[in-house]
Amino acid sequence: MLPSSASPAHPFRRVGVGIDTARYGHYAVFLGDDLQPVAAELPFAESAAGYAQLRQRLEQINRRHGPVQLFIRLDAAGQYADNLLHFLHTLADGASTHPAADTARLADGTITISCGDPQRNKNYRAAVYGPKKSDPVEARACARYALTERPASVQPMSPKLRTLRHVAGRLQAVVKHRTRLINQFHHLLALSFPELALLLQDIAAGWVLELVHRYPTAQLLATATPEDLAAIPYLPHQHIDALLAHARASVASQSRAAMEELVRDQVRQIRDGTARQKRLENLLVSVYEELPAPNYIDSITGIGPVTAAVLTAFILDIDRFETVNQLVAYFGILPIEASSGVERDGTPRGPKRYVMSKRGNDLVRRYLWMAALSAVQHNPAARALYARVVAKNPDHKSIAVGHVMRKLLHLVFAVWKTKKPFDKQHYPWHAPAHVDQEAAAGSRRQQEATESSSDNLMSLNDQAAGLKNPAVPVRKEVTAARKDHGADGDPVGDRISIDFAHLKRQLTMAQVVDHLGLRLRGKGPQRRGPCPIHRGDGRGKTFSVHLEQNVFHCFDAACQKKGDVIDLWASVNGMSLRQAALDLVRTFNLEPAPGTEKRNG
Repeated sequence: MLPSSASPAHPFRRVGVGIDTARYGHYAVFLGDDLQPVAAELPFAESAAGYAQLRQRLEQINRRHGPVQLFIRLDAAGQYADNLLHFLHTLADGASTHPAADTARLADGTITISCGDPQRNKNYRAAVYGPKKSDPVEARACARYALTERPASVQPMSPKLRTLRHVAGRLQAVVKHRTRLINQFHHLLALSFPELALLLQDIAAGWVLELVHRYPTAQLLATATPEDLAAIPYLPHQHIDALLAHARASVASQSRAAMEELVRDQVRQIRDGTARQKRLENLLVSVYEELPAPNYIDSITGIGPVTAAVLTAFILDIDRFETVNQLVAYFGILPIEASSGVERDGTPRGPKRYVMSKRGNDLVRRYLWMAALSAVQHNPAARALYARVVAKNPDHKSIAVGHVMRKLLHLVFAVWKTKKPFDKQHYPWHAPAHVDQEAAAGSRRQQEATESSSDNLMSLNDQAAGLKNPAVPVRKEVTAARKDHGADGDPVGDRISIDFAHLKRQLTMAQVVDHLGLRLRGKGPQRRGPCPIHRGDGRGKTFSVHLEQNVFHCFDAACQKKGDVIDLWASVNGMSLRQAALDLVRTFNLEPAPGTEKRNG
């Protein structure tokens, strides 16, 4: 039996256990410190009998080699490792409820269980064993990795959180399937009634499906009367004349009985998919509401119970993310630069534009998009942000919706971290920061100015809807390796003087990079990525910033731009240094000079 403790006189011997998982069974390899086998390789079934074989093999290794320290590494294939992970954790924790885990528990610290990313495991296997691919090779690579790299042990999810994750995964599959059905519906309508997709944006709406089920081709719809269409529930009366006119002049090429049956069958499948999606959403919400510790993100106006449950299922634990930017990047809710190609009307795209990234989980993006549309109507924080972005991009309102999605993730991060419900009265979101400053009190005024002046916040404090004021420097100010921008007290506009050194002391490079939406890589103070000044395609890594020294430098021979936060703002936005300084004062609500009020330019 596996020992419950180990005597200090008998030090642990390290044994790496690599397990390649599959649908019906798994393959285990056991290696010692010298990377040589300490026991025969073991294929075992996904069953209680198979798990009992694995337990017996571990007991044999322990009896033969003394007290052992197990480093178990799984190559997880889909969901096939869930039961095995649960079984291994019962061994480590000494639980006796599992039918195959009826032995004494392993001593604390004698077992480490890790479940690697499939792509990382594949890359390691290819680097060590070459192009060979088989269950034994995969298992040996996992065992070797466990011994040499000693990865951290994964923490098991609670049963309710595991259930939430599984329901969310099933919902994701059903939503994808429904999207495919709607795309197929488009293809059928292109043959039977192509004008319908030109008249309506949502061809999966309930009344549209009922209309098409009754009149699956344009030829049949042309025989209907206005009274017939008025009898269809929820069909807007203003569409009746247009539908009949287009049906009677349709260019549809298919009107046979077989096409009618295909269209009706597609309608039935879409209705079934919609019903399945609704049932899974209700199930997901019920599981979410049963979680032992509430995260309060469903209190954020615009984020309903379904969206809150979806976010919880894929975030799992907010402590996985140290900063809000990590959470935003995890779901891909950030703008990226794009400039190549032409627009739909044939005109070349501009030298630089921003579009929403396509990274991240598609289910989260779908529900977060719908939550953003609701938040624009009812959430004061989102409504104020939406109005500001639309004012800058009146022809591209989807950009503003993308910013609201990002704002909602900021609120999710703050509410979940602070464990306090969202308070929409926390701050007068509708008014610019400089208007409310005189009515606010001291430190409270500085703290809350962040929310209205910048939508890309770096950290939070103990307020659920308020984050750290970026006007307070969090890193030591280091002057850039260049001459200063100008003399202190330079008069601008209505006798306002700009003190460039004072301005730089209030602003960090991290805030400017975050506000510009730059995608930089790296974990330390040094970050690199594509240059926002001379590259519009989001490629390359010639642009470097140092977050502690608050400086940047592009090493491309054609650019060679460098400097501090004011230089970067001026170069990206095509401004003079004085214009950039004034714009930074307005954007981040900074003091133009010591002893002056923060103001909007």
